[in-house]
Amino acid sequence: MGSGIAQVAATSGCLVKLYDTNQAALDKAKASLEKILNRLIEKGRIDADEKNRIQSNIRYVDSLKELADSDLTIEAIVENLEIKKKVFQELEGYVSENCIIASNTSSLSIASIAASLKKADRCIGIHFFNPAPLMKLVEVIPAIQTSETSISISVKTIQDWKKVVAVAKDTPGFIVNRVARPFYGEALRIYEEGIADFLTIDWAMKSKGGFRMGPFELMDFIGNDVNYTVTETVFAAFYFDPRYKPSLTQKRFSEAGYLGRKSGKGYYDYDENGRVSSSVVERFEDTDLAIQVFERILVMLINEAADALFLNIASAEDIDNAMTKGVNYPKGLLSWADEKGMDWCVTLLDALYSEYHEDRYRCSPLIRKMNRESKTFF
Repeated sequence: MGSGIAQVAATSGCLVKLYDTNQAALDKAKASLEKILNRLIEKGRIDADEKNRIQSNIRYVDSLKELADSDLTIEAIVENLEIKKKVFQELEGYVSENCIIASNTSSLSIASIAASLKKADRCIGIHFFNPAPLMKLVEVIPAIQTSETSISISVKTIQDWKKVVAVAKDTPGFIVNRVARPFYGEALRIYEEGIADFLTIDWAMKSKGGFRMGPFELMDFIGNDVNYTVTETVFAAFYFDPRYKPSLTQKRFSEAGYLGRKSGKGYYDYDENGRVSSSVVERFEDTDLAIQVFERILVMLINEAADALFLNIASAEDIDNAMTKGVNYPKGLLSWADEKGMDWCVTLLDALYSEYHEDRYRCSPLIRKMNRESKTFF
């Protein structure tokens, strides 16, 4: 992730220092960039001069002291709060007072990280999505300590790097990792109830919703261990709100080592090239079931997006941009809600709540209010 961010910055003309304590990791990053740039030349996207310019903008260093002249640093290390705090404290001892110190964390509290600094107002979250050079979205997350100057400089810098910025409140999961939870969680719930199998659920989301990957394909791609840990973290961070409750199915798959593509087995079996090993034939004729599955997952996603807006996590535009540019959803969820209608959302959510009597299916107050007032998000 760090090398991808370095490539983005260097391509935009910034002078970059890529730091790691491990020289082998630096050598790997350098070799990886060489391979990526050669591929871009083959595709005709850059020429040899542009490759040399990008490479000349990056220096590889193994000492934090080398970062002393930085205007902006972006940390992309292990997702461990104590380790991040330790690195930030050491880094602050070398950089100037005006240097912004940012974290690429996907879920940890920016306020907690900022509290480790003597000058906390310089700290901010700048969360890229993988792979950083290809994904358009970057979440910018100010902590309650972050100064307006640090926010404006960070936003402008990322925009200058030709990225789409979504500003998010410092809450668990920010925008994308919060709003996307039902894509996985409700799919797993539908499977656990015996309504449909993995293949049927994935097919329903692709054929009826236009998603590039189904939930189980995507979990296998991300890694069941990683996806489960994020879900568990968000669940705990929201004081065990049942809306974010993890799945025992995913826990057992993770415990069994069925992690997905990287282990060769997950919800599907994979060959050595990471492709599904057995050919999958489209064998589905139950269109009604596919629509049921798709609409149940979609309305839960819409509900989560609406609640994020209700709680001022981000603007409606930033929430929709986050989901289309960050995780390639075919439409923004709030735009999708406008298309389906607020009455459709309320009716389906209330039907689910009536059937299960679980707080998981409570309708966002914002959707209910907008339905009463015949309003739309856009």
